[in-house]
Amino acid sequence: MDERMDPVRSFAVSSFGLEEERWREFVLEEDNQVVFNSFFHSPDYTNLFISQNAEHGLSVGLDFPQHVQTKVICVSRTSREAVTKDNVKKTSIIQEVHGADAKSFIIAVSEEVTCPLLSNPETSRSWAVGLAEEALRFMERQRNEALVMKAQIEGRTFLAHPDALHDDHLHGNAVHDNTEGRKLSDMKLLHACESTIMEWAELVSEFLQQDSSQPVLDGLDPLPSEEFNFWGIRLKNLHFIQQQLRSDRAQRVASIVQRAESVYWSTLTHIYTDVQEGLEEAQDVTLNLNPVQEKLEELERMEYQQLGDNMAAVMEEVRLVWTRSEFYCRPCRVVVLLQEICTLFIQMSRRFLRGGDVMGGLVSDPGPGLDDVRLVIWTLQTLKEAYSQSRAQLEQQKQDGDTQSWDFPSHLVFFHLDNFLLHLQSIQEVLCVSLQLHQLDSAVLSGVGGHVWTDVVQEMYQDFLSHVTVLSDCTCDPTDPDDQNIQLHLDQFWVQVSDLESRLVSVLSKAFEDGCASSSGEKLVKMFGFILDRPLIRDRLRPHLIRLEELVLEELDRTKLLFYSQRDESNTFSRFTPSAAAGLCWTQQLRLRAETSMNHYRTVQLYMDSGASELVLQRFQQIVDLLQDFRDQVRTGWCSQLDSDCGFILEQPLIQINQQGMLGVNCSRKLQVALRELRHVSMETDVELRPHAARLFTCRDDITESYLSLSHMVSCYEQVLSDVLPVELPLIKDQLQDLNQNLSELQRYTWSSEGVQQLVEQMREKVLLFHSTVSQARANMAAMTHIIQGWAELQLLQRSGNSLLEGGDTEESYRRLREEGQELLRLTQVNRSLYAAEDSSESWIRYLDHIDDKVQDGLFQLVFRSLHFLFDNMNPQSCSVFLAVCLQLQETGSVFEPSVGGGLSDLLQTIISDVYTAASLPQRISVSRHGNYQESLQQSPDLSALEQEVMHRLLQVREEAERLAAGLERYSYLWQSDRSGVMQEFLTYSRQLAPEELEAEETPPTLKDFQRELESLHNLSREVTHLDDVIVLHSWLQVDLRPFKDALLLVVRDWRHLYTEYLLDSVSDSLQQVTHHAGDDEESPSSSSFPLAESIILLEAAGVELPEHLSAQLQC
Repeated sequence: MDERMDPVRSFAVSSFGLEEERWREFVLEEDNQVVFNSFFHSPDYTNLFISQNAEHGLSVGLDFPQHVQTKVICVSRTSREAVTKDNVKKTSIIQEVHGADAKSFIIAVSEEVTCPLLSNPETSRSWAVGLAEEALRFMERQRNEALVMKAQIEGRTFLAHPDALHDDHLHGNAVHDNTEGRKLSDMKLLHACESTIMEWAELVSEFLQQDSSQPVLDGLDPLPSEEFNFWGIRLKNLHFIQQQLRSDRAQRVASIVQRAESVYWSTLTHIYTDVQEGLEEAQDVTLNLNPVQEKLEELERMEYQQLGDNMAAVMEEVRLVWTRSEFYCRPCRVVVLLQEICTLFIQMSRRFLRGGDVMGGLVSDPGPGLDDVRLVIWTLQTLKEAYSQSRAQLEQQKQDGDTQSWDFPSHLVFFHLDNFLLHLQSIQEVLCVSLQLHQLDSAVLSGVGGHVWTDVVQEMYQDFLSHVTVLSDCTCDPTDPDDQNIQLHLDQFWVQVSDLESRLVSVLSKAFEDGCASSSGEKLVKMFGFILDRPLIRDRLRPHLIRLEELVLEELDRTKLLFYSQRDESNTFSRFTPSAAAGLCWTQQLRLRAETSMNHYRTVQLYMDSGASELVLQRFQQIVDLLQDFRDQVRTGWCSQLDSDCGFILEQPLIQINQQGMLGVNCSRKLQVALRELRHVSMETDVELRPHAARLFTCRDDITESYLSLSHMVSCYEQVLSDVLPVELPLIKDQLQDLNQNLSELQRYTWSSEGVQQLVEQMREKVLLFHSTVSQARANMAAMTHIIQGWAELQLLQRSGNSLLEGGDTEESYRRLREEGQELLRLTQVNRSLYAAEDSSESWIRYLDHIDDKVQDGLFQLVFRSLHFLFDNMNPQSCSVFLAVCLQLQETGSVFEPSVGGGLSDLLQTIISDVYTAASLPQRISVSRHGNYQESLQQSPDLSALEQEVMHRLLQVREEAERLAAGLERYSYLWQSDRSGVMQEFLTYSRQLAPEELEAEETPPTLKDFQRELESLHNLSREVTHLDDVIVLHSWLQVDLRPFKDALLLVVRDWRHLYTEYLLDSVSDSLQQVTHHAGDDEESPSSSSFPLAESIILLEAAGVELPEHLSAQLQC
């Protein structure tokens, strides 16, 4: 690896973030080696450039890379000597620059490194003659080209200086060999300066001829920002040009041509003049355009909804530019500025409408999109209005001689804006029609065939949706007026809308023909009014709308005929309303009917223009006049009769007592009628009441309140008397007498008396207080009755599942009886306070006895229900078990548990006792009766008789259970016999001796005898196993035999065990004898009394397995 590359390698790897291997591959490429060697060995190359391309590949070159935006590594030589590994760090400078700053870098290297290096005599002392000067001129040209290019990129004009100026400066102090050489040098310098002035004149002239209207002339759509940038850049460039013209080198050029009296001196003078004038123009325009720029930038930051209110401010700023600027008050410049402003608002409008979103809501909801389009149209029209106002203001100022007006045609300004507005208006119409036709979705036609026509309309609506979906899915921008595709889609949409309108007209025509009244036609017009303003639909439906006018006239005529035919019939008016008021109400209904027909006509009139309107109004007015005359006649007769009735009512007493002694409100019916008529009068604004009616009408609110209070008071009073109990009447007798005495005072007052309202209110409060007291006491009595009735539902006894008896929620029932007994005592004390009764009074004692009877009756029902529960469940015809016992085998024999004698009897006696105990829990209510409720109930014949029936049924089932136990005594010998004695008899006599056999011949048993006994025991075991597990006696007592069976089977097993054990012992003895004599004589017979093989077979038949030690002996 070349050691000269080490500094470059370190810098490049760090700058580009390369791997060492990647750099090694890059350096070893043949083309790159040529470039590196050329730079290191040739003094003609002063710079080496390394860059990284878009594909992350490295490239190297001796010229600066073009179109590079990333960073570039530049290696510059500081001397012309060859670069070696020893001097590489001294003779080279490594820097990192960005591609965008390339020109600045070249300029900086030329000015700060190369040119000073070449200008230094010490550096070029060893060079050939003229080589340093030539290299310096080359670097100067390179620097100038870089400056020109950089200036062009920055939008500035660079005025290059002649190269001869540097030569003259380089040799300014040198002494020429002769005068002719000096003259030749001056002529070259003058020629170079003149050429430079020509270049300057061309550059300045070309720059000053630039105009901001050029983009418009080129057919582009520039924005106001481009106008502002143009003048801003123009001002900066003119300052830059002026700065260059005032530089030392430019002054030297001017001095040279002026001394030489060159013809280009005047050209240079014109350049100075033109630049100065252009600078003044640019300063003026920039100063006056700044407010417009600031205002537009402010508008761009606003919400679009705020733009319309600021259009006048924008136009005002433009007008001020026209009036204030010396150089901008030219029509061409203002037209361009206004066009650019229009373009800006067009772009802002399109951004606000969001392009494709305008049509995006056509299928779902066109409303928001339509609102946005309308806002844009209004905003842009506001801009045009603001322009018109500013133009009119300038016209006025022109007449005053202050300034010039805008006399250019307006269409030059708004050509593009008007096209955009026309395009938006077409989109607006599409959205409006879509919004209208969307209402077809909710259209429902009534009448004959209405359902069919509704389906047809819905089908048309679905077709419309499919067409709208195509337009909504269009990918082109609907806000672009230059897009022909959107126009094709819009044309196709209108064709489809026209077809839809034709189909819709056919349906509506049929619907109008089916309607026979103006109301149905009016409903159709209202329902489809959103499309009746469409020209095609309105023209084709005009005959039907005219027919609706005729129907309205017919209905008005029928209303008039109805008035004449029914005005004299008394049964015409409502029987629930006063006749006069009903007559007025009837006329009002007729008027409403006529007005309804008239409203139908007004609805239709909106969509047509015919000459029938005056005729319809005339017919309607005739009906109104007839009805008004009739109402005047009715009111006159009504006022006279009403005044007479009111006078009679005002003189009547407030209350009356009929023949049955019942209290009632006097003139109740007549008063209600009069008040109702007065209420109707209050609705009539043109009725004048006479004195009595006016007096009742004036105090109608007080009388109404008094009437309601009296009615309420009488109702409460009658309710107390009608529901009174015999035991309750003595308790409230005194209070009733006081009330009756007070109520008799009301009979002396009439409806016209003074202070009636206060007196009625006082009496009402007394009656209500009395009523409240009695009602609360009765509510307490009802609560006590409810509590007592609830006792009958208590569960003192209940079943467990579907079979056996269990105590119910006894403790819970006891707790409830105890607590509710306390609640009864509390409620009786509350009632005593309400009735204000003395504890020792006879009336209160009778009241307590009445409650006590209710309590005792409730407890009787509770006990009777519980006893009857026992009686019903102990019925032989019962279908389910009620009680249960089990039969067990003990040493003494079979025993019932619990005993069917004393055990069950004690259980039932305990249950019955617990039932009666419940009656003792509530405390006694009566103070005149002794003992608790349990003692009273135990004396009840009905309960005693029911208790005896229960015990009788228990006695019956006990007898049946004893018979069952006696039947099982046939097995008693199994547990009563002495098994060892019986076994001994069997071994002696081969059987069990009968009781009468005192002596018998000894006969040892054989295997057959053993077999007989084992089979007998086996059969006995099977017989016991087949006994019933459970037996139900009298359908309600369940006897469980399983304990008895299990114990008996154990006894049988013990008997079998005696015989099998004896046989096993016999087998064991036989095996021992066989084993003992096996060595002496294999044929020796067993000394056992039973054959060994037959014994084993008998044991296996009996289900007995040989022990392991015996099985082992058999195998040996």
